[in-house]
Amino acid sequence: MKINHTFKLIISIVATVGLGSLGGIFTIAEITTWYAGLNKPLFNPPNWIFGPMWTTLYFLMGISFYLIWKLPETAIRTQAIRLFIIQFILNFCWSIIFFSMHQIGWAFIEIICMWVFILLTIVQFRKLSVTAAVLLIPYLLWVSFASLLNGSIWRLN
Repeated sequence: MKINHTFKLIISIVATVGLGSLGGIFTIAEITTWYAGLNKPLFNPPNWIFGPMWTTLYFLMGISFYLIWKLPETAIRTQAIRLFIIQFILNFCWSIIFFSMHQIGWAFIEIICMWVFILLTIVQFRKLSVTAAVLLIPYLLWVSFASLLNGSIWRLN
């Protein structure tokens, strides 16, 4: 069955925002309990910023993914999609490791791996669509900040 471009765009956005938001299930209950009791660096942002920021980033990720998915099938496109899926799985797992398992150090190692796969995804996406690659740059920047935050929390606790 052939899926038209409009449907691919809708699927891409709904899937990234929807699946990305599932990570919130592992986060919400811990924000006012476990996370509130941690020592945090001075640059720790207020908790309310994370929801809107991640929703925006997942939306941009969805558009970026769509721009690659709609292209004709090639080995480069397949590799780009694989890298996107890997970094997305790592993104999802980070919430479980950090918030559910309370493994701050392992979460730091995991987020560094995620950062590498986001960068690899951007490099691969750029071969196919500069716009798709550029749409992932805010995500890379936020995960860079989140890595610094995660590492600082690990050091302080």
